[in-house]
Amino acid sequence: MHALSRSRFLLSIVRQFVLVTLLALFSLTRAQANPMLLVDMDTLDVLYAQEAGQPWHPASLTKLMTAYVTFEEIAKGTIALSTPVVLSKHAVAQAPAKSGLPAGSALTLKDALYVMVVKSANDVAMAVAETVGGSEAGFVLKMNDAAARMGLTSTHFTNPNGLHNPAQFASARDLALLALYIQQSFPQYMPMFGTETVQLGKANLESQNELLTGFAGTTGMKTGFVCASGLNIVATVERNGRRMLAVILGGQSARDRNEHAAELILKGLSGSASPTGKTVLTLSNNPGVPPVDMRAQICGKEAKAYAAAQQAAFPMGLKGQPSYLNDVVAARTYVATDLGRLAVGVNLPRPRPAHLPAFAVPTGQAALAVELRPGLAMLQNGAPFPLPRPSRF
Repeated sequence: MHALSRSRFLLSIVRQFVLVTLLALFSLTRAQANPMLLVDMDTLDVLYAQEAGQPWHPASLTKLMTAYVTFEEIAKGTIALSTPVVLSKHAVAQAPAKSGLPAGSALTLKDALYVMVVKSANDVAMAVAETVGGSEAGFVLKMNDAAARMGLTSTHFTNPNGLHNPAQFASARDLALLALYIQQSFPQYMPMFGTETVQLGKANLESQNELLTGFAGTTGMKTGFVCASGLNIVATVERNGRRMLAVILGGQSARDRNEHAAELILKGLSGSASPTGKTVLTLSNNPGVPPVDMRAQICGKEAKAYAAAQQAAFPMGLKGQPSYLNDVVAARTYVATDLGRLAVGVNLPRPRPAHLPAFAVPTGQAALAVELRPGLAMLQNGAPFPLPRPSRF
């Protein structure tokens, strides 16, 4: 055999061996398919579901519940958007991402919510929880109470910011319901979830949700990452009178997560993803099943092989490959104000709204009479939806 032909033959054999090895490693590292869910927000129809009931570590998607509990307390009148949120030493000690503010710094609750949602600042999320709930533990009780009232049967919270804890988990189905609760009950706060940058002093705190600036019609909502979860996203999009919600959990990279979300949404908008016969309310959860731990594949010894396999299986958005995120969307910016350093441990006045709260917090029994939308009974799967929304701020 000619030397050049022999070299090409050997190179071909090596390539085939590498491909087979990657596929074998891929089958080992991805024994559990990553959860994906697509929901038509106007009908609640499930258009696509893959492992949507599997408990998963939510990472910073946890902050959706932190925001929801805070919105409830504002509506009850126990706290106000103007209430100062002071960063305690415990809050500042949280792992990144962080706001960069030192202990004793203060923001209004409204500004703190923007920083928490957009930057996904773990220190500010903890400060919000301490301000609203009196303590981290007190706030977590409120989070789990809200989850129980919503019928989130594969969800449990141990902290308000999503830093890894083996006992903190949620399913894609539950996260979709949580997002629907926020939009239905507190639409006045949706601009927070659609904001790309918060300007805080000289710092520009940016969102990791690339759909906001690369996928037309994106209205929110939240991204998240810890090694145990991979890269997660809940994304909402409105186009041509249709409203789609996608949940992707366990992405290998931001590219993988964002492109998968955009692909699912495009399938829903085009009609190529049709109703499955289930709504997000009737979709089954897998309560009692342990959450998947992705640390080995995302940050550990399997990470390199897993990344290669994922890129080979789904190359959208890689260099030289097409992308779904080709739109140019003007970024929404919010300006927050650092109130300066206030004494920690000193009780601050908590302004109350001038009006009475528009609704009482729903109990399980009281909420049974309510509907998410006209004609959609909320008794299915034991998931009552909230009572009428408060006035816009």
